[in-house]
Amino acid sequence: MSKWPGKYVIGITGNIATGKSVVRKMLEHLGAYGIDADALAHRAIAKGAPGYRPVVEMFGRWILDSQQQIDRSRLGRVVFSDPQALTLLEGIVHPLVSQAIDLIVSRSTQKVVVIEAIKLLEAGIARDCDTVWVSYSPPEIQLARLKQNRKMSEAEARQRILSQSSQDKKLSHAKIVIKNLGSFEDTWRQVLTGWQVSVPTGEPAPTQAKPVPPGRLNVQRGGPRHSEDIASLFTRLSGDGRMYSKSDIMAAFGEKAFMLLQKNDVLVGLVGWQVENLIARTTDILLDPSMSPDEALPVLMKEVELASKDLQSEASLVFVSSELAKEHALWQALGYNPRSPQSLGVQAWQEAALETMPPGSVLLFKQLRVDRVLRPI
Repeated sequence: MSKWPGKYVIGITGNIATGKSVVRKMLEHLGAYGIDADALAHRAIAKGAPGYRPVVEMFGRWILDSQQQIDRSRLGRVVFSDPQALTLLEGIVHPLVSQAIDLIVSRSTQKVVVIEAIKLLEAGIARDCDTVWVSYSPPEIQLARLKQNRKMSEAEARQRILSQSSQDKKLSHAKIVIKNLGSFEDTWRQVLTGWQVSVPTGEPAPTQAKPVPPGRLNVQRGGPRHSEDIASLFTRLSGDGRMYSKSDIMAAFGEKAFMLLQKNDVLVGLVGWQVENLIARTTDILLDPSMSPDEALPVLMKEVELASKDLQSEASLVFVSSELAKEHALWQALGYNPRSPQSLGVQAWQEAALETMPPGSVLLFKQLRVDRVLRPI
């Protein structure tokens, strides 16, 4: 049993580039509350956070960038080539991450929680979980993903792979193994089967559609069963000339969720968003020409914010086109203001904006909660 009464906790681990985050996202689509322990580890050493000073004192001020933030690439070059240095770093970070996880799980409303951590076993987090899932990919796939997705050189990618514990060791602790070999549909089937045989609820929570009067807008959370309709809307409204397929949307479900806007049972708009590291990021807003922003956006953003707050998000970042950004009065009424990533103040918020912001887009910002995990001390 997990140490949190009333919660069923899945710990998911796996080596680098084996698709842990994709599996976590899929579990979130099935109703689990997801925690990225590795992102919390980054937060723990941000400037002003509890781990900042101990790490700087341990490794020296040369790891700081021009803004006096810890440069994780500099720190990584040290710890990933020196096992003793990595152990020292983990001795500082792991207890802080465990404290943050305890706080987040305790105040979550979902009954099923999934904790993703590359060091799930080594940090002792697995002992607090009801079950352990492991994502697996062959080394050649890991290498290709690191080179393509993280732009690593082959030498750097091989060093990162070799610096981690054996995949066989992780697999020996697994109750469920997800073989992430490239097909999102196949991965989804494995995750769904694992959910059904492992989680006490046995099945995804059924959603009862409420009757909607004719002409009234209805918003619902999209799922894989909506993939074809979502693909059709992207093809029609994205403006990039691309023909989207069901497989494209299934792949997108490994990164984000969709809120679907319907009128008279017809899909007339959507928002694509994700919550990572307690930050909500809206990257896609598509509206049928028949829908005005004044009519559609308040309904869609209300549901996105409710879901984000339920996931304990601290801030909402919305990336819009320059044309949609001109709706100044509407966005202000919704509580959003245009900002630059550098003006956000909190390092995690800045990094999320810089990492996600599409070229040519405008960032709109709204703070959703004041109390923060791993807040500065």
